[in-house]
Amino acid sequence: MKNVSALHGLPLGILLLAAGPAALGAPAALGGGDNAVVAISSRASADYVRQQLPDGSYQAETFVFGKGGVWGGSARDATIDKLDFMDIARTIALPLSGQGYISSRDPRDTKLLVMVYWGTTHTPDHPTDSGASQNLQAASAAALAANAPQLVRNNPSDSMAPPTMAQSSTTSYAIRSPAQIDMDNAMTGAMAAVEAENHARDQEDAKNASMLGYDSDWDEAQVYKGTPLEFRRKELVEELEEKRYFVVLMAYDFQMMWKQKKAKLLWETRYSIRERGNDFSRQLAAMTQDAASYFGRSSGGLIRKALPSTHVEIGAPKVLDYGNQQ
Repeated sequence: MKNVSALHGLPLGILLLAAGPAALGAPAALGGGDNAVVAISSRASADYVRQQLPDGSYQAETFVFGKGGVWGGSARDATIDKLDFMDIARTIALPLSGQGYISSRDPRDTKLLVMVYWGTTHTPDHPTDSGASQNLQAASAAALAANAPQLVRNNPSDSMAPPTMAQSSTTSYAIRSPAQIDMDNAMTGAMAAVEAENHARDQEDAKNASMLGYDSDWDEAQVYKGTPLEFRRKELVEELEEKRYFVVLMAYDFQMMWKQKKAKLLWETRYSIRERGNDFSRQLAAMTQDAASYFGRSSGGLIRKALPSTHVEIGAPKVLDYGNQQ
C-alpha cells in the first residue's frame, strides 16, 4: 500500500475528538430503504497487524480524526451541506469503537490518524444528452439526406474521371457535390468530437472508480470490451455514472506522522451508496455500520451489502486541541 504524498504537509495541530460511549448518548431510529445497497472496499498494509485477544476480539487501538475534506459533485446537495466535519466524525466514531478503535486525548499514546473524506461523485452527462452526441446525430442526418451522388457516364477523355476508369469496363461513376463533401466532413468531425468525449468519460469513470474503491472491478472490466461479456462492463459503468454518496477513511501511523513528518498508510476503507432515493445525513450511520466490520482489514475486493436498520444518536462532542506540542 502506497503512502499518500498529498498528506505530507498535514499540520499536526489536529483536533482530538473525544467520541467514546459517553459522548454518543441514547439511540434514535435511522434506517435504509429498498435502494440502500452499500458498496464497500477495504485494504490494509502488510505492515498492519492487529493483536487478537483470547476471546477473539482485537486489542484496542487509539486514534484521532483528521479532516480530509468534502468532495462535491456537479450540483449542491442539501443532505450533505447540512453536515460539517464534526457531525461526520461523531457519527463514524461509534462504529469505530465497536471495532476496538478508541479515541485518544493524548498524542503520545495515539496510534492512528484517521483521515475522513466524504461527498458526492461527479458524473458525466448521459451519452445521448451531450452536445457532441447531439451534433453527431444532426450531422449524420444531414449527410444521409444529402447522400445522393450523381452518376456520370464514363468518357475515356474525361479529365475528371478517376484514373482507373480508363482500364475499367464500368460505363459510369459517381461524383459528390461540394455540399455533400462538406456534410460528410462535418459528420467526420462530429464523430471525432464524440470519440474525444467518450475518452474523457472513461477518465471520469476511472476517477470515480478509484475514489469509491471500484478500481479492481474497473480494471477487470476493461478486458470485456468487444467480447460477449461486455454487458458486465456496461453494468459497472451504469453504476459508476449514477451519483453516489461516499465516505473514505484512511488510517495513518500517527507517531510517524507527528514525529518524523512522514505519512505511512496502514489501512483504508471506502464505502458508498447511490444518491437517488437516499438522504446522506440519515443514512451515514447505517452505511458506516455496514462498513465497520472491514475497518483495519482487507475486504478482498468490492463488497455490496444491503443497508440495515440502525439506531444511533449523536451527543455533544468534546474537543481537545493540543496544538504543536512535541
